[in-house]
Amino acid sequence: MAPQGLGLSDLKTRIIAPTLAFIGLGGPAAINLLAGIALAETGCRALVQNGGGPALGLWQMEPFTHDDIWATFLPAPRQSAIRARLFALQAGWPIGPDRATQLIGNLPYACAMARLKCYRAPAALPAADDAAGQCRFWKANYNTALGAGDVDPQHVALFAQAIEA
Repeated sequence: MAPQGLGLSDLKTRIIAPTLAFIGLGGPAAINLLAGIALAETGCRALVQNGGGPALGLWQMEPFTHDDIWATFLPAPRQSAIRARLFALQAGWPIGPDRATQLIGNLPYACAMARLKCYRAPAALPAADDAAGQCRFWKANYNTALGAGDVDPQHVALFAQAIEA
């Protein structure tokens, strides 16, 4: 369980697994990866990046990344089913001037968007029980070279914790 934050087991079973199943991109590897990303990015404790942004939500997605997924990936005809499911996940009330603000308070939507960022990565998902591989995937494809994270024992341990939750 993440200290002073959302319980990791609850996050996996009540948010991540059902959300990924709903959008058709689930499975143990994806569930563990998304749990590990939430731990690595925020410790499951913050909804806005320290200092006020720009990254938003447990998965710390920047509005530019969010908007790019909508502009360059989701319009493709073959993505119509995923697009429809994302519309269904959106809250019926506005919480800000644009759709990206839903990353803050709408956990299923934020989870789905984080999964789409991973889905677009050129690399295959590591095995569900490969903490080091999931950490490397996160750093290369989610946190990127510009992010503050690293593939080190501390971050690998977070992905191991996510696998065990």
